[in-house]
Amino acid sequence: MDADKNQRICFLNLSRDEVIRTIFYNKYNDSIITVSVFGSENFSSLKCRTTRIQYIQRGQPDAGFLLFESESIKWPSYVEFNDLNAKLLTYSAQDRIYKVFELRNYNILYSISGEDVQDIKMSPGLMLLIYTIAGSHVPLKILSIADGSVVKSFNHLLHRRRKVVILELFNEKLLVKQENENLQILDVRTSELIEVSENEFVTPTGFYFLYESQLLLTFRDRTVAVWNSGGDLVTSYEDHLIWHPDSKSNIIFLTNQNLIISYCKVHSNDRQEAQKAGSVNISNILTGKCLAKINAGNTHLLKECECSGRRCNASKAIRATEITSTVQEALENVTALFYDEDRNELYTGSKNGLLHVWSN
Repeated sequence: MDADKNQRICFLNLSRDEVIRTIFYNKYNDSIITVSVFGSENFSSLKCRTTRIQYIQRGQPDAGFLLFESESIKWPSYVEFNDLNAKLLTYSAQDRIYKVFELRNYNILYSISGEDVQDIKMSPGLMLLIYTIAGSHVPLKILSIADGSVVKSFNHLLHRRRKVVILELFNEKLLVKQENENLQILDVRTSELIEVSENEFVTPTGFYFLYESQLLLTFRDRTVAVWNSGGDLVTSYEDHLIWHPDSKSNIIFLTNQNLIISYCKVHSNDRQEAQKAGSVNISNILTGKCLAKINAGNTHLLKECECSGRRCNASKAIRATEITSTVQEALENVTALFYDEDRNELYTGSKNGLLHVWSN
């Protein structure tokens, strides 16, 4: 779509039987990568294609080219993008091999044997290999994501017969959480171990790492909380009851402004109205304070919003453009959010397939 003219430029699907599973914007070479399956192949093989934005703008989506043609990426194989490290990871279930590619030019950097590897987690500059649990411990290996060299290899002790619910690498901190057990935070460089009580850190249903600010956002029972890398609760959020239990598609972060934008439940005396339409809440990540809100009864941002000590555009009116639905209708069944920082526009997508743009 042309955002200025509100007109369709082209379809990225190059054939009628192509189903695009993933779309990724590669900022390192200004291109779009699509990961697709095809009906002619029983939707079993993943095909990756890269197309420069300039070709798409000209209405030439077929001017791109296929990636990884020599790779066997059939289900349950997968492709994973890591924008933070400018890397792309492929896994071939058939060959049991992981391969790491450079996002800037798609050159292969190295391969990793997938023998006994259960999962791979990526963090800034580092990669965590999680192997099959052996008795009372889990074998772990930390690699440099730049060249695949081993930084550290060790076994982490576990409580027997307790399910592992969190095993993540957060910068140089290893986070381990088992059912009904304390959260363990292990510094992989110094081996210093911190434990946070199960009563304080209850297992979340989801979480998100803010690497620059060294913070962890957790989601549980539709609420959001913020923790630091030492296991301390930094803040919780006011007036911030998330609409969907699965929060991944309904929350976005503007880390350079310390803002979180979420689709939330509304407080209303009209129960029927509250069940139909939500609100888009904008809050400060560090303080949890609700700075702004877009809802059916108030389409203005609050005036007290400040970003990094400077006045932002929060005192300006927010309006829906190029739509025929009412504000309340636009805020019903929102399933996806996106914020364009260059244009200062918020996009909301709904269950009904409608896209609304909110701008100053």
